[in-house]
Amino acid sequence: MSGPRVLVAGASIAGPALAHWLHRRGAEVTVVERAPALRPGGQAVDVRGVAKEALLRMGLDAAVRAARTDTAGAYTVDADGNVLETYRADDDGGDGYIAEIEILRGDLSQVLYDDTCKGVEYLFGDHITELTQDAGGVDVTFAGGDQRRFELVIGADGLHSALRAKVFGPRERFLRHLGLVLAFYTVPNEFGLDRWLLDYQDPGSGRSAGLRPIQDATRAMAMFSFPSADFEVDHRDFEAQKRLLRERMTGLGWSTERILAHLDDTPDFYLDQVAQVVMDRWSTGRVALLGDAAFSASPMSGAGTGLALVGAYLLAGELAAADWDPEAGFAGYERLMRPYVEANQEIGRLHVQSRDGSESEIDFAGEWFTGLIERALGGVELPDYAELPDAAR
Repeated sequence: MSGPRVLVAGASIAGPALAHWLHRRGAEVTVVERAPALRPGGQAVDVRGVAKEALLRMGLDAAVRAARTDTAGAYTVDADGNVLETYRADDDGGDGYIAEIEILRGDLSQVLYDDTCKGVEYLFGDHITELTQDAGGVDVTFAGGDQRRFELVIGADGLHSALRAKVFGPRERFLRHLGLVLAFYTVPNEFGLDRWLLDYQDPGSGRSAGLRPIQDATRAMAMFSFPSADFEVDHRDFEAQKRLLRERMTGLGWSTERILAHLDDTPDFYLDQVAQVVMDRWSTGRVALLGDAAFSASPMSGAGTGLALVGAYLLAGELAAADWDPEAGFAGYERLMRPYVEANQEIGRLHVQSRDGSESEIDFAGEWFTGLIERALGGVELPDYAELPDAAR
């Protein structure tokens, strides 16, 4: 069988990246996105290790580099703004604390959309309300009333995946809250930021505040984090999230009050828990998951974008290599991806521990940690799939 109809839920990063590869392999792709348009802003995301190779194979390396934040490095500072430590973007071969390829999530999403929109159907402001699968395909009903049949359906709709909940079960079964909450939003650059990130951490409370440069030098990205044993705020209730952020940041010091003064003016506020998604399997029948919907490693891993890009390449490649047979294709995808995912999830958990004061229990100088870093950066070998159809050739 060739040229199957594939529905992808989610148009952030994993979904359009998968659409790119599915289209190149000959599939007819539709991407459905609940939001009315691409979401701007968001946290800075990184491309490290083997994900750089995945980006090169997409032919998008130059476009992504042109849109990156171009952050020179990072300073950790005390409450008075004095520099404590310095990190540079070229540390560790560009795969360090500040990655060589660092781009705002919204900007990367735009690059991927621009690359795919001519060959892929996008349905914005819509979502899946019902789906039923049988041996030959999946019948899908959309909120807008349309009903269609697809050979394959892939959920790439993020940490709070609605598709995962419909097909695999409630999110509580798979979501692992790591005890931390993050917030991001853009503010006017009234802080003199010039290509250097500023990071203030309060060891007494476990809270942090920061400012990150972006391509528009008149703006900056504000960053906050605070510990929270649980997280009950609806991920779509922005007003409740803003109230929570103000409450938790009270008295933090540094530039916190000046940054919070812009909270109601920002166009791209985001707040959510730091969490991982842990599943025994990422597919059932003709439905599979990709990216944060399947294996979120949390923002603390620094690997969410890399996992999405590598996963998209492997999922499309393994499906096409199996002549679009879902059982064989999904099995190949999971076999190749799972060790890479598990290494990055471990990095994410260790990073949270290092911020909550329990790093003294971790031997970061041990050979085991060096091995873990190697597996997290390059722990999957990308097949070349040279024998497969490729519309880009």
